[in-house]
Amino acid sequence: MGEGKKDKKDKKEKKAAAAAGNGVGDVQAVTDFLIKPEKTGLALDTSKWPLLLKNYDKLNVRTGHYTPIPAGHTPLRRPLKDYLSYGCINLDKPANPSSHEVVAWIRRMLRVEKTGHSGTLDPKVTGNLIVCVDRATRLVKAQQSAGKEYVCIARLHGKVEGGKERVERALETLTGALFQRPPLISAVKRQLRVRTIYKSKLYEYDDEHHLAVFWVSCEAGTYVRTLCVHLGLLLGVGGHMQELRRVRSGIMGEHDNMVTMHDLLDAQWVLDNLRDEAYLRRVVMPLERLLTSFKRLVVKDSAVNAICYGAKLMIPGLLRFESGIDVDDEVVLMTTKGEAVAVGIATMNSAGMASVDHGSVAKIKRVIMERDTYPRRWGLGPYAAKKKQLIAEGKLDKYGRPNENTPAEYLRALPDLQQPAAAAAAAATPAKEEKPQQEEAATPAADGEAKSEKKKKKKDKDGEKSEKKSKRERSPAAADGQKSTEKKKKKKKKDKEAADSE
Repeated sequence: MGEGKKDKKDKKEKKAAAAAGNGVGDVQAVTDFLIKPEKTGLALDTSKWPLLLKNYDKLNVRTGHYTPIPAGHTPLRRPLKDYLSYGCINLDKPANPSSHEVVAWIRRMLRVEKTGHSGTLDPKVTGNLIVCVDRATRLVKAQQSAGKEYVCIARLHGKVEGGKERVERALETLTGALFQRPPLISAVKRQLRVRTIYKSKLYEYDDEHHLAVFWVSCEAGTYVRTLCVHLGLLLGVGGHMQELRRVRSGIMGEHDNMVTMHDLLDAQWVLDNLRDEAYLRRVVMPLERLLTSFKRLVVKDSAVNAICYGAKLMIPGLLRFESGIDVDDEVVLMTTKGEAVAVGIATMNSAGMASVDHGSVAKIKRVIMERDTYPRRWGLGPYAAKKKQLIAEGKLDKYGRPNENTPAEYLRALPDLQQPAAAAAAAATPAKEEKPQQEEAATPAADGEAKSEKKKKKKDKDGEKSEKKSKRERSPAAADGQKSTEKKKKKKKKDKEAADSE
């Protein structure tokens, strides 16, 4: 079969070569003059792009048509002031100062307005503490409720029969939902609550000194100090926490650009004295680093400022979207430059985004970007311009709603608003007609009756007022009289009881 195909190709080529010496007609009869499609477009490799732009080419494209606006900055190239106000720090908290003190010191060092942290660590505990600066403090609540990981040294109060194996089994039993009451010295109210331990692993056990080193992954708000006490009770010897270090908080771990307080101080000194931003930019990360695990929705530049003012993201403002988004999933809305605009809740799944031509894509949960970073792009169309003109002329009220002066042409273009306006107008006209008829029907007798009723009502009100006043005046004397009668009755009862006992 293969040889037959080759022979046919050779024959065609020979015919073409023979026809080349002849006229154009012979050549056209022998060969097909077609430009075959070729893959000439270079595939964009975004696997090494930073932060939210990573794997940008793998997002589903709804449309590629939008007008770029020269506003905003790529997160890593923001001016230093903006870079700090949209920054977060993965801090290695030192032992002894409280989390609140550490955050206050950082605020003073960086000379910023606001700082917040990802979850309180006890003074003696060291390790991962995510510190958010200025605008990034809007993400603090989400980081506080994220899962945590710790490495702990627990001291048991006696020798454990069964050694390391028994300690491992006891740790395994302390997984899942557990009841906990916070310790005596704690930052929260001491009431019984349920916290989940996802995983735990015993690293080492020293039988001679009764020390156990273990790793635990748990829900936010878990007290590892209480967990150590429960471990001691399970083993029947008692125990307490010797040392604790947090190795992960939410998305950030020990190996994700963790810095110390000295690094921060040195970076600020280098900036002040040597005018070098590089060290400070390395120590402080853009807040987008905290949002890399969220599903992404890419927004047109013209829709960014409307979202910053709280508008929902609608289908016309969507450029790209990630696969696997379901209704009520948390998503991050981002610009084409990779800036986070807001955290939202999806109101449409990925299949809907790909197929529909109108509707709401996501509602806003928390706006991150400062308002007016991008220019305002709503209210510039022909319909909006006409509406503004009618408001200025008094043909619409100040909220843009139709009134009696609204032109019929404008109402025809708004079928939803036309019906209520017509109904209101119809209700208003008969009321005006009825009023003069009622006035004519009114007689002098009716006027007299109305006056007498008013006088009666006034008398009743005056009578009620006088009764209230008299009660208020009498009340102290009446109260004294009641007290004296009660005392007399009690005395009589006591005398009777005494006489009966005798």
